[in-house]
Order: sequence, then C-alpha cells, then structure tokens
Amino acid sequence: MVNFFNKSSKKSKHAAPPPAPASSSHPHQGTPPSSPDKKAHSRVKDRDREGRRSNSHSHSHSSRRSHKYDHDRDSHPLNLSLDELRRLSTSNMSAMSDQPTPQPMDVDREFTASPTPSSPAAAQAPGAFPKSNGVNGDDSRPAPPPHRYTTSPPPPSANYAATPEAASSPAQPPKIDAEEYKAAGNKFFKIKDYAQAVKEYSKAIEADPANATYYSNRAAALMSASRFIEALEDCKQADELDPNNQKIQLRLGRLYTSLGRPDEALSVFNSITPPATVKDMQPALNMQKHLRQAEEYLANGGSGSLVTYALNEVDKGLGVGVSRPRKWVLMRAEALLRLGNANSLGEAQNLAMMLLRGNSQDPDALVLRGRILYAQGENEKAIQHFRQALSCDPDFKDAVKFLRMVKKLEGMKEEGNTAFKSGRYQEAIDLYTNALEVDPSNKNTNSKILQNRALCQTRLKKWTQAIGDCDKALELDPSYTKAKKTRAKALGESGNWEEAVREYKAVHEANPSEPGIAKDIRNAELELKKSKRKDYYKILGIEKDATEPEIKKAYRKLAIVHHPDKNPGDEEAEHRFKEIQEAHETLSDPQKRARYDSGEDLIDPSDMFGGGGGGFPGGMGGGGGVQIDPEMLFSMFGGMGGGGGRPGGFNFQSGGAGSPFGGMGGMPGGGRRGQQFQGGGFPF
Repeated sequence: MVNFFNKSSKKSKHAAPPPAPASSSHPHQGTPPSSPDKKAHSRVKDRDREGRRSNSHSHSHSSRRSHKYDHDRDSHPLNLSLDELRRLSTSNMSAMSDQPTPQPMDVDREFTASPTPSSPAAAQAPGAFPKSNGVNGDDSRPAPPPHRYTTSPPPPSANYAATPEAASSPAQPPKIDAEEYKAAGNKFFKIKDYAQAVKEYSKAIEADPANATYYSNRAAALMSASRFIEALEDCKQADELDPNNQKIQLRLGRLYTSLGRPDEALSVFNSITPPATVKDMQPALNMQKHLRQAEEYLANGGSGSLVTYALNEVDKGLGVGVSRPRKWVLMRAEALLRLGNANSLGEAQNLAMMLLRGNSQDPDALVLRGRILYAQGENEKAIQHFRQALSCDPDFKDAVKFLRMVKKLEGMKEEGNTAFKSGRYQEAIDLYTNALEVDPSNKNTNSKILQNRALCQTRLKKWTQAIGDCDKALELDPSYTKAKKTRAKALGESGNWEEAVREYKAVHEANPSEPGIAKDIRNAELELKKSKRKDYYKILGIEKDATEPEIKKAYRKLAIVHHPDKNPGDEEAEHRFKEIQEAHETLSDPQKRARYDSGEDLIDPSDMFGGGGGGFPGGMGGGGGVQIDPEMLFSMFGGMGGGGGRPGGFNFQSGGAGSPFGGMGGMPGGGRRGQQFQGGGFPF
C-alpha cells in the first residue's frame, strides 16, 4: 500500500504523478459524450480560466517562489502538504474574489451554442476541493432564475404563488361524513326549518348517492315545504333503491294523494307488505269516491250543483298549493255550464282562460270557451272558437258537434226574425218552435227565442200563449227584462191591467234606467182606469180596431135583440138597450171615439191643474191620480196651438173658479177674465 502522507514524497520534486482524469479531447478512449448540463458547467470554468489569465503576472510570481513551495500541479491534492494546501486555498479565494459574480440573466434559458472545449485540468484550480467526484453523479447544472417558470404542464395538485416562499402544498379535501349531514338535516327538520333540512340532506346524498334513507328524508322535508312534485321524484328514487321499505311506500302513497292521483296512491298502498292501515288509505279512498261520483253525475246528466259538491270534496285531499289536475278543471267548468246563471258562466270562463293561458292550442279548452260564449248568446264568437279547435284537432268530435249545432240554431233564429219583421207572424212562430228543439239545454238562447215567439203571439192577439212563452223564458233567465215587459203588456191586453201595472213597477224598481219604463207605467195606469169604465167595444162585441161598418152592423144586430119591444116584461132589456145606444153613439163618432180610446174623457181637470191634488202625478206635479202622457195632452188640446177665439184653443185663467177649458169645442173668445196665454206651446 502506498503511503500518500510520506514526508519524502512531499519533498520529492519528481514524484510520480497520479493518473490524470480522462480529457474531454479524447473521446475515442471510451468516455461518454458530455450532456448539455456539463457543457454549461464548462462555460463557467472557461470564465474562471479567463480570470486567471488576467492575473498571469501574479501567478508567475507565485511560481517563482522558493523551492519549498514548488509542487506538481498534476499531483492529487491529497499528496500535498498541509502548508501547501493552505497556500493554494488562499490563492484561489483571492482569485475568485476578483471575478465578477455571474447574474441569473447571464444564463440562457436554452443552451444552443456549443461551449469552448476545455480540459478538466485547466478548468479546476490545483488544490481546490471538487463538489463531486464525477463517479456518483456530476450534478453541476445551474439553478434556474427565480422569475423563470417551467414550460412543462404542471401536475394537478400544483400550487402557484408569486414567490417561492408563498408557495404551499395543496390543501387536502376534508373527508365527508354523510351521516353527519343527515343528523344535521334531522335537527333542522324537527325545528321545521325545511329549506335548511333539504340542503343538509342534499349534502348527504352527494356523499352517498346510493342511500335510500337520504332520498326519503329529503322527500319528507320537501313534502313539508309543499314542494310535492320534487318530493315525489325523491320518493320514487328511494323506492328504487329500497323497493320493500314500508315507510318509503307509505310516503309515496301520500304524495300521490296530495297531487290528486288517488288511483296510483291506492295501487302503492295495496302493494305494501304488511298491508297499509285504513287510516293511511282513507284520504285516497275519499278522493277516489267523490271523483267517481262527479264523473257519474256528468255522464248521466246530473245537475251542476251535485257535480260541484262532489268536486269540492275531492279538492279537500289536495296538498297545500297544489293546482287542480286538468281533468278536474274541465269537469268543474262543465258543471258550471250546467248551472247556466251569470255567476257560474263567469267562473267557467275564468277556468277556460286559465287553461288557454297554459296552452293556447288546447282543443278541450277552446271548445269549453266556445260553449261558454254560446251560453252567453255570443254565437259568432263561439263558432270561431269551435273552428280553431278543429284546426288543432280535425277529428275532435265535440268541436264538430257544437259547431254544427250552433250554426243550425243561429240559422233558424235568423229565419224567424226575418219572418217577424215581414209580418209573417205564424211562420215566425213555427220557426222559433223548431229552433227550441235544437238545444234544449241552452238557457240563454232559448229564453230569447221564447221571448221572440211571445211577441209574435201578441201580434196575433194570442195573449194567453204570449204569457205562457214569457213565463218559460223567465224560468230560464229570471233577470230577462224584455220578457217581463212583454208579459206585462200581454196581461194588460188580456184584461188584467192591475197585474200589468205591478209588473211594470217591478221592472222599474229592479232597473230604474230601463228605457221607456216610465211611459209604460203611465199607459198601464191609464188603461187600468179605462178598464173600470164601460167597455163600449165589449158591449158591442167588437174589436178595438173595428171599422165603422162593423160598428154599425154590430149595433143593429144587438138593438134588435135587446129592444124593449122585443123583450116585454124584461126590466134589464131597457138598460142593456141604453148601453148599446151609448156605445154606438160614442164609437160611431170619430172624435168621441178618439177621446174614448185615448182616455181623455177620464181626465179630471183638478188632477191636471192644482185643485188640491197638485198637477200631474207621476212626474208632472206629484200627487194622486192617473199619470197622463204628455203626448196625450198634445192630442187633447189640438196640438197646443189654441188661443184667441180659434176652436180648440184654451185660455189659462189666473183667478176665479171657472173651467180651464174656456173655448173647448170651438167657443169663441175663451175666458174673458184673467190673462190669456196665446200662441203655440203649453205654459208650464
């Protein structure tokens, strides 16, 4: 073994040098090619070598020192003495301090230029301690500058920061415990904070999506929050995950009931093992029972009130905030249509509009809306809705049925109106009668047809039939004012003016703004008063529109029959004969007949002008007595153009008790006392 620390070796100037490391200039000797990192290291060594050349003078001076310090530069540092090692270390430190410190920006990011070839011996100063022995690994690559970043894709967990000090390892996600979320949800559920309970149960489901309990609990919270549709979806999912869970199935049945699906609810209840109790199934059973009752009432023509009652009972089983199913809405609208009154038709119209807002092309809703318009008498709009329904569904039988019916009814009604206007009253009656058979259920339209037929009956003086048609019209529509007025007129013309006056006054009380009602009341009261006097037409047995020859013929016939000479011993014959003569005298004279027909002969002057009674009753001065139509007064006083000494004129006296008709009948001069009002117009 060679002793490297022998003093003789230190003093020997020509000692055998240790084997030198392989030079990079001899690649043929089996040395591997240098890597890009080693080339960079060579550039750093080149800069050191250039620095040493700049101080060649000082180096040469050091080499010429005493023989004591001479040594072989190719010898291994371990062969040097301690003093020599200290000297070399001091010399190297001084040389390095003179060199400029390399900056990070001096190092290229990519080393593309080839480094200047150099030998390892020239790169390393003698006596320096190497950083690596070159055998275990030559890790001499420089560190990248701080502001440079790698261009390779970062790992998923990398945490970037502005400075290396701020960089930290990524936080690991906490471990999720689904049961803890479930327990928190249960606590919120107990205090009725259902929204927060739903959030906690949702977190539990995210942690464990295959747990049926979490879905069931969230369904319970959603159900309590009146979110039934969402609750149903969760309950279905829970039932799929745990098919035989009785608690989940009971909750599913209750959800179906709350949503108005009793058949599905009972199907779920019946599938539970052990079977569900009657208490659990009772709400669904009640809903199904009343729903079937409503369907039977509609199918068998039951009244709308029965259907409405059954549907009200069905609604009690719905959950809070749950809308009625579409089928129930249509059934309720049908029931309201059968009721037929204004309020029910308005409510049915609201239901139809609600359906159309949801789907404007819903054929059922369009037909429903058309039927409502038809029931309200708006047949043209009804026809438009039926046609629109057919455009949505050409095979919709209800739309075809109602369209044909309304068009037929409207056509027959128009034909009857045309016949009435043409004076063909019997033909109009026949057409109206046929129209009534088209749709007996349409109260509004049929009441109008009956009213029109009653008018035809009055034109034919069939008062009894007219009253009957009016009664039927009022049964269908009790608020039909026109039928009430026609009935009052028919009652009066049939001889019952007292009842006619009561009818007219009832119309006035119900609707004071009804046009012409005040005039109708005045005429009826006058006719009532006229009916209490002798009826000359009745005495002669003729109609009120009888001609003069008919009056004479009737008079001659009755005079022969009731002449006293023809009835000896009959005390009443003379009285009857006098009435016949009085009737003939009045009706054969055109002026007397006109005054008789108009009722002028019944007017008491005291009823017209002051006289304690106070003017014109019924709107022209107040007080009791008959109401006089102003038109009648004009006809009574010859058009109100009297004055002076013209016949038919009159003078208004300001004093005395004389008659206000001074000059009636052509008496010249009129009243001579008091101021005279001459000229046209009545001085009220």
